[in-house]
Amino acid sequence: MTAFTPNVAAPIAVGTLAPDFTLASTAGEQVTLSAFRGKRPVLVAFFPLAFTSVCTAELCAFGDDFDMFAQANVEILPVSVDAIPSLKEFRTKYDMKVALLSDFKREASRAFGVLNEETFFARRSYFLVDTDGVVRWSHVEEHNGLSRSNAEILDVVKNVIAA
Repeated sequence: MTAFTPNVAAPIAVGTLAPDFTLASTAGEQVTLSAFRGKRPVLVAFFPLAFTSVCTAELCAFGDDFDMFAQANVEILPVSVDAIPSLKEFRTKYDMKVALLSDFKREASRAFGVLNEETFFARRSYFLVDTDGVVRWSHVEEHNGLSRSNAEILDVVKNVIAA
């Protein structure tokens, strides 16, 4: 039996400059990744779709641990292909602390190499970008039913960014 491989490009490599993007936010502003250069590291977290069980748990956990990420001086940028109205409803329904970004045109997820061209949504993936805009750590889940724990991500921040 052959394993199923989603129709996606390879994710960008650690040590490369992160592709820049400007995306609409549920906070009502445009967010540009390169605007964080020289200021603070960024966790770009692609999630497949709003209102799904794993995505809901993952994003609520980001909110639960928001203060720990803030103490580590890491900006969390959760990105989905959902439209802003859906993301606003999702954020409101679960009282999320983090603003969500809409990659409705799929440009960011494609640039990071995590867009599944068959399903047309992103694979669950994480990219830790340092203050120079360089990807220092990444992880793409084997399937979208999996996710990294915040404890694991914060440990990576401590060992990779702070090192």
